Amino acid sequence: MPSTLIDNRFLGGLFSTDAMRAVFADTATLTRYTDTEIALALAEGKLGLIPPDAAQAIAAHAHGIGLDVDRLQRETHNVGYPILPLVHQLAEGLAKVDADAGKYLHWGATTQDIMDTALVLQIREGLDVLESDLRGVSAQLRRLAHEHRDTPMAGRTHLQHALPTTFGLKCAVWLGMVERNLERLQQLRPRVLVGQFAGAGGTLASLGDRGLDVQRAMMAELKLGVPATPWHTARDGLAETAQWLGLVTMALGKMAFDVSLMMANEFSEVFEPFVQGRGASSTMPQKRNPISCEVMIGAAKTVRHLAGLALDGAVQDFERATGPWQAEWVAIPEAFLHTAGAVSQALFMLSGLEVDAARMRQNLDSTDGLIVAEAVMMGLAPVLGRNEAHDVVYAACRTALDHKRTLADVLKATGSVTALVSAERIDHLCNPVNYLGTAPQMVDQALVIPMH
Repeated sequence: MPSTLIDNRFLGGLFSTDAMRAVFADTATLTRYTDTEIALALAEGKLGLIPPDAAQAIAAHAHGIGLDVDRLQRETHNVGYPILPLVHQLAEGLAKVDADAGKYLHWGATTQDIMDTALVLQIREGLDVLESDLRGVSAQLRRLAHEHRDTPMAGRTHLQHALPTTFGLKCAVWLGMVERNLERLQQLRPRVLVGQFAGAGGTLASLGDRGLDVQRAMMAELKLGVPATPWHTARDGLAETAQWLGLVTMALGKMAFDVSLMMANEFSEVFEPFVQGRGASSTMPQKRNPISCEVMIGAAKTVRHLAGLALDGAVQDFERATGPWQAEWVAIPEAFLHTAGAVSQALFMLSGLEVDAARMRQNLDSTDGLIVAEAVMMGLAPVLGRNEAHDVVYAACRTALDHKRTLADVLKATGSVTALVSAERIDHLCNPVNYLGTAPQMVDQALVIPMH
């Protein structure tokens, strides 16, 4: 029975996706093992290392052989790895359709060759799934950045009002993280999508002087890169993949953290899409909890630890690992599954994100002009001098806070200011919308950068 979160009948749909589960399902893994065995046989058949007819029989019939999964399970538990039990059943089944085919299955290979190459095939498929959804996330962020290029809101540092910004710029910052991860994806593919075929000790000795020829032909069959050296215990490619998944979920986690805070009643600036009953509380009918955000934040934390596990598992001994390899069996698939869930939730959230521009402006004005104290100081500096302007505005801010007055009113009652600056100029300086800096232009810069 399913016992993990991502396979849970009730919660699994929140934390992963059917598409990614299909990539890493046990049946899909067996299929990729068989794909790898077929590619090896075809390569060896073309090169004359095994009879071409046997290779063609393997290719034609291997996938159609019905497997006794209970036997496969028992033998895997006994052997410790699934390849030998699988090869036994495939060879037995092939012998029924071609007397020689089963004899030439797995010719010159070792268990890890098949398992590593099959994993790379799954990684390639998993990366394609993630790339498609990440591009959807990028498109939604581009839309939001464009629509809210000039929507003013309070910028916050240390959870306090800092300076005015725009919601469009916030979305553009999120967009930049997503786009950089798409760029990293293109860069890592050639390093990661490399097959494994090096034999028992990594030297292909069992194939004499034809080993490298078989390796190249096998990878051509699978459309994978050809390794210059065996990577049985050089796992940097897999570790890099896990780190990339960590970066993706980190970016989505940051976005989710921002949105979840902005959904708080005290902010009420944005909301996840409304769906009847979504985010409801069993005891508090008024609640509208940030469900997608919570899943994304949880995924960021989970995948970070899985990425660390992949790094730890990459420290392996000699030519074949004594334990660390098995850590990858946990880290890589689960990192993909949780990342897929986070990306799916981000796409849902952004596609229907409710933005309350009026509440953003209300919050921006909630400190009665104090958020633009820097703007006022810089505006008064040319006539008062920078140091005096700082001291005057600092004192005005304290007075405004103590007496619950607006900064503009306090400044208009300050003789040293009104002697040199008009009331209209004070109002202009104290209007947050007039101190957005280059926020809109930064949005424009982000949007003209082409998608990766």
